[in-house]
Amino acid sequence: MTYLDKASLKVVGTRPVRPDGVDKVIGRAAFGADMTMPGMLWGKIKRSPHAHARIVSIKTDKAKALPGVKAVMTSADFAEIPSEEAFVGEGPMNFRDLSYNCMARGKVLYDGHAVAAVAATSPAIAEEALDLIEVQYEVLPYVIDVEDAMKPDAPVLHDDLFTQGVDPKPAKPSNIAKRITFAKGDMPTGWKEAEVTIERRYTSQPVHQAYIEPHACVVSVGADDQCTVFSSSQGQFMVRAYCAKLLGIDIANIRAIPAEIGGGFGGKTLVYLEPVALALSKKSGRPVKIVMSREEVFRGTGPAAGGVYEVKIGAKKDGRIVAAELLVKLQAGAFPGSPVGPACMCGFAMYDIPHVSIVGYDVVSNRPKVAAYRAPGAPNSTFGVESCMDELARELKIEPMRLREINAAKDGTKAAHGPTWANIGYQQTLDAARASGHLDIPLGPNQGRGIASGFWFNIGGESAAAVHINEDGTASVVEGNPDIGGSRASMAMMAAEVLGLPYEQVRPIVGDTSQAGYCFLTGGSRVTFATGMAVTQAAEKVVVELKKRAAMIWDISPEAVEWKDGKAYPAGPNAGSFEPLSIPEIALKAGRTGGPIAAEVSINAQGAGPGFATHICDVEVDRETGHVKILRYTAVQDVGRAIHPSYVEGQIQGGVTQGVGWALNEEYVYDKQGCLDNPGFLDYRVPVASDLPMIDAIMVEVPNPRHPFGAKGVGEVPIVPPMAAVANAVADAIGIRMRDLPISPPKLRAALDDEAPPRLAAE
Repeated sequence: MTYLDKASLKVVGTRPVRPDGVDKVIGRAAFGADMTMPGMLWGKIKRSPHAHARIVSIKTDKAKALPGVKAVMTSADFAEIPSEEAFVGEGPMNFRDLSYNCMARGKVLYDGHAVAAVAATSPAIAEEALDLIEVQYEVLPYVIDVEDAMKPDAPVLHDDLFTQGVDPKPAKPSNIAKRITFAKGDMPTGWKEAEVTIERRYTSQPVHQAYIEPHACVVSVGADDQCTVFSSSQGQFMVRAYCAKLLGIDIANIRAIPAEIGGGFGGKTLVYLEPVALALSKKSGRPVKIVMSREEVFRGTGPAAGGVYEVKIGAKKDGRIVAAELLVKLQAGAFPGSPVGPACMCGFAMYDIPHVSIVGYDVVSNRPKVAAYRAPGAPNSTFGVESCMDELARELKIEPMRLREINAAKDGTKAAHGPTWANIGYQQTLDAARASGHLDIPLGPNQGRGIASGFWFNIGGESAAAVHINEDGTASVVEGNPDIGGSRASMAMMAAEVLGLPYEQVRPIVGDTSQAGYCFLTGGSRVTFATGMAVTQAAEKVVVELKKRAAMIWDISPEAVEWKDGKAYPAGPNAGSFEPLSIPEIALKAGRTGGPIAAEVSINAQGAGPGFATHICDVEVDRETGHVKILRYTAVQDVGRAIHPSYVEGQIQGGVTQGVGWALNEEYVYDKQGCLDNPGFLDYRVPVASDLPMIDAIMVEVPNPRHPFGAKGVGEVPIVPPMAAVANAVADAIGIRMRDLPISPPKLRAALDDEAPPRLAAE
């Protein structure tokens, strides 16, 4: 059944109060660090001060002897795991690498790498115990930069890492984990047809997701080996699977409970603390709580990848692009697994180009292992491609928006990474951007305007949901995805729409691993699409059951009952003349008509609709300080169908804000020893409310017919265009192209100084 006719919808598309809103506003919501258990100990983790070093010895005797210390652990407390990949998290994960990342074994691979942990009766004692653990290191040469790490003479991080995807397979280990390629058409033909060709190189730095809530967990291992894990994460089933694998525990013996989450953006799709806390709890026989400091979050958890993007585009003089090449070199951090695949897939996906060649490299270096960050990989390659598109437009003297209109992908276009587009709204985002009026606003001196587009494929995946009718006729929806972007509201709204109940009478609950069927984690913009599909199907099954119960009460055939506006009606005069039955009336008699009314659905959702966006950004550059002010920002996005429009607008505005931070200020700064120099919000500058104007979010609705309500994921695409949009606006304002992000004041000042004529002493 589909509900694609917008006019018939009563709940979907409205803006009700969010279910988690009041608790969060008044400070009652329970986040990762809010949980306590009787007899709880405090855990702390000792971290490496070196970027790359061999661990010669770890002496823990003095720490163990300190009064109040109940357990000390190192990697020796983790089982040795074979190298094997599994797809449990946002990207493919090698369990051995995950184990080594949670606790270093043999070598430390980055400043901040965990080497030991303690559990004590107070945080102060635990802190003191860390100082008593003696670690002897043999410091090794390190490599931070992605291209340096690719050199033949670079210090090698892993002796068993041989580049995948090259033929023949290398006999010598290197830091290049893999090479991937996508191709379409015939490149020599494409370059022959091109009348204008431009080739450019762009770079960006690693940035952190900068969620406001640090990682935190409270875990308990019972005397019967039953484990309970309460933590801040984007997927309790992911936490359960990773902990079971790393510690050799049966999945059935772990109950993972999701806390409210104070931001994740993809950065909480991994485990860092939970396996360590479990090992400490097992050793001490008591519950253990670990909460990261902000410095630990920066030094020990996954930033988004930085990298190098080499772009070559060939076009006819009329603007038609005939050939395009992209080379992506992405930093993975200490272990393989940068989002180089998505980076390669997303670069040219907005355009209909006959000849395309894309090559990507996944490269390890002495930095924290990267984690997902909202459309992982896509902002990187798109910064390169969309900056190059702008440079091409200027060369051809074609308006940047017009260049995109000429080459826009439409239904039927085959993308370089494989799919043929259907039901996509990219062209509509360009039309809406043009119609917004933003392009008609005049600009003043030192002001510039930039345009950029972006794409994210979105995913579906495994989801389960249950809908229960309560005794009073209200409903509960139980599903297993932590709510990081408004999914509780969207689940309740879709269930209410199907059942015909008011939104306020549907209670959405995120169940733990013992209460809900298996759900893949919250990531990839999948939840409203995939889990929403499960909720909708479960609600439809409940409606079938409600009709059956009404038929029993009336003593007629279920086929003779129809359901509308939350009530059972006889289907036509032949069925009899009964008064309609509401859900409360049917629920009241449930005990006499067959028992509780509920349904559960488990699916592996397919057919996610890809998302496209076009952004317009106006900036003003202060030539004295190098400061860039965002004057105006319009973000247009094909959202499929906005289930809760306010949440969708919020997702778009949040993504833009993060993208602006990536463009202008955010970066990991390393000192000469390869140690992180800015692990805190004083020196790692993220945009705050006062840095930005009101971001205009324009929603274009091209419904996805493979979802009952037409939903497409909306959380990833908004972060994809901003870096290029800002860089293009800066180039427009001052005539200088900044190809290396962030465009921070010192960099911009230096570029302006290089351009300026030399001043005389008298001036």
